[in-house]
Amino acid sequence: MEIHKEKEKEKGVTFFRRIMANRKRRGPLSPGWKGASLGLGATGFILILIQANYLLTGHGVGKFIVGTFLFLFAAALISGLASMLLHGVKKLPSRYIWMLLYSLIMFLFCFIVQPGVSAVFIVSLAIVLSLFGALAYKFAAGSYKQVSKTRKIGSMACLSLITIAIGAGSFWLIRAGDDAAPDITLKQLKISTRYEDSMINPAEQGTYPVQSLLYGNPDNYRTEFNQSGSLTTQTVDASRFVEKWSSLRTKSLGFGPEAMPLNGRVWYPEGEGTFPLVLIVHGNHLMNDYSDPGYEYLGRLLASKGYIFVSVDENFLNFSPYEDLFLINPLLKENPARGLLLLEHLQTWKGWNSDPDNPFYQKVNMERIALIGHSRGGEAVAIAAAYNKLSRHPDHGDIKFDYNFSIRSLISIAGTDGQYKPQGKPLPLQDVNYLALHGAHDMDVNSLDGAKQYHRIRYTKGTNYMKSLIYIYGANHGQFNGGWGRGDGAGLGNQLFNLRQIMPRDEQETIAKVFISSFLDATLKDQRQYREVFKDLGYAKEWIPDNLYVGNYYDSQMTLIANFHEDIDLQSTTLTGGSLQGENLQQWKEEKVKTKLGEADYSAVRLGWNSNGSSEPASYTVTLPDNGVETGRDSSIVFSLADARKTEESGDPKELINFTITVEDRKGHQASLPLSHISKLPPVIEGKLLKWPFSNAGNTSEPVFQSYDFQLDDYHKMNPDFNPLQLSKIRIEFNLTKRGSILLSDVGIRS
Repeated sequence: MEIHKEKEKEKGVTFFRRIMANRKRRGPLSPGWKGASLGLGATGFILILIQANYLLTGHGVGKFIVGTFLFLFAAALISGLASMLLHGVKKLPSRYIWMLLYSLIMFLFCFIVQPGVSAVFIVSLAIVLSLFGALAYKFAAGSYKQVSKTRKIGSMACLSLITIAIGAGSFWLIRAGDDAAPDITLKQLKISTRYEDSMINPAEQGTYPVQSLLYGNPDNYRTEFNQSGSLTTQTVDASRFVEKWSSLRTKSLGFGPEAMPLNGRVWYPEGEGTFPLVLIVHGNHLMNDYSDPGYEYLGRLLASKGYIFVSVDENFLNFSPYEDLFLINPLLKENPARGLLLLEHLQTWKGWNSDPDNPFYQKVNMERIALIGHSRGGEAVAIAAAYNKLSRHPDHGDIKFDYNFSIRSLISIAGTDGQYKPQGKPLPLQDVNYLALHGAHDMDVNSLDGAKQYHRIRYTKGTNYMKSLIYIYGANHGQFNGGWGRGDGAGLGNQLFNLRQIMPRDEQETIAKVFISSFLDATLKDQRQYREVFKDLGYAKEWIPDNLYVGNYYDSQMTLIANFHEDIDLQSTTLTGGSLQGENLQQWKEEKVKTKLGEADYSAVRLGWNSNGSSEPASYTVTLPDNGVETGRDSSIVFSLADARKTEESGDPKELINFTITVEDRKGHQASLPLSHISKLPPVIEGKLLKWPFSNAGNTSEPVFQSYDFQLDDYHKMNPDFNPLQLSKIRIEFNLTKRGSILLSDVGIRS
């Protein structure tokens, strides 16, 4: 054993001697390599200080210094070990390799965007800075004094070009980007006279004076929730609803997962009566850059209209580079806790509403509740609604639930989906009103995740629920919150995004106010006229910025005929007894809808046509079953469409698709209207997020479905012989746009 140890020791000494001998043979680090190392190291150090200032917002000077030092030390250690492993690269000095790896770690942490773009950008940055540092240092050290004039001029020219490149790159990085505008706007699409007798703008301030207060538990981690006049709450044990809550997080906050606070900001109407209760919760922002004050613009509007509005504090569940040791030990699977806490807030309000000593005694209409969530909060409200109807936790049967609140409406603002899957299944919802708002230029949740939850909601026949989805050109992720910004990335990473194309904050807030207020008025106050806003966005065109919007609407009064998801038979309908038939189509196939991030769990039929030189236009006919569908003059045929053109081969993307929808009764009487009777089909929205030359990186578009509602009475006016009570067939004739491709889904009858 002793002999073996001696041999191992001799091997270690020999390896060390070889390294030292190699260094002696190579001599001291040359001026060029020194300069390259300094150029990389200095730039990386400066950038990480800027990035740390963003990521450690609200932690104070002490934690800023400690956190930054720990990250720098960890980066130096990791890159140093890696450089030792790469020592066999004989032509590159170990110190330069070390500094190169060290800087790449810095750059990667500063410029977090799409992986491929990040890689190209930081490698290019490393090469340019290495060349600049090497040449500049060699000139400063006098290494070019003895070289030929030609070589000196060549080196100076290279240094000048690299300097110009760095200047141009710096300008590109600082610059906000380029302006962009939609190909067409809502007012250009919606030209019908039906919008002239419009409703009152739901974003106008209401008649109630607005008051505000705070509530929270004693000894709060945020003293503002304990100020004079605040209401007092109890803590909640949510330790079974999160994973990897660190001791450092407990130390910083002053509590662990077994004692989460119930903190809220309340805006409420001053006056008599009971008022609907609306809770809003933020998403995953920096923990110490508090997000709950950012919804004041909504709180003051809705309180003036007779709602009690609460912005819930769940910042303690958010990302924190300091407490999470720069992603080494992050909090995991916290979305169930986000949903649970919302229900515990409702439990608190239920108690206050029945307490004669509380200022909200008999002021709250607990039968009319809405939950609003932004980002991860958008998923949290769905989790809360699901838990609300359960008696036990779906993954932990020993945890009992007893909530059963009257949660009538959910609103998801740029919401996530699928981060929490109970029993490994997508979260199901039933019999709840639902609204999803999402920006086409969202740099965080850059795929329309809300559409997944939207399509999973099911309604019981005979109920009165609705759901809507609105996709907004130029809207980003952050500006729905007054405290977040135009850039949705982390610190310096925002400099790679084209921020100039993002709409002003006040416009994005106006859009949120109009649609959220309309939705709540329609679903909590039964002002049914505001449902028309979601059936047809043209009713809102004078209230919101003139921009491009795509809207989808579905309600429990609809009888679904075909959603193209039930089987592999192209001619069968979802509703038994009907049939589907295509004629002269170039494309006819049913498929899962493909989003930016993969396949969705809902389907559509793809229809493509080219009528040039054809005597008969392509068509697609839906034949209704003999039984199961009741129609009348007040009924509508409804369907959803998405422009599926991606190349010139499938039609000119700049020409808006239009075609004819013909209805036929059982006696063969027909009537026709063009799609433009409502509006032509909105074009594909290209959400190009990054600056040129990276603007086309990744998937920049995905199908977003526009719903249409054609009233049978309008067809009767076109042909009085057509009998809406005997509707038999619906036929799409592709006779107005000669060539194109669409996705068709959710064909049905609304009574």
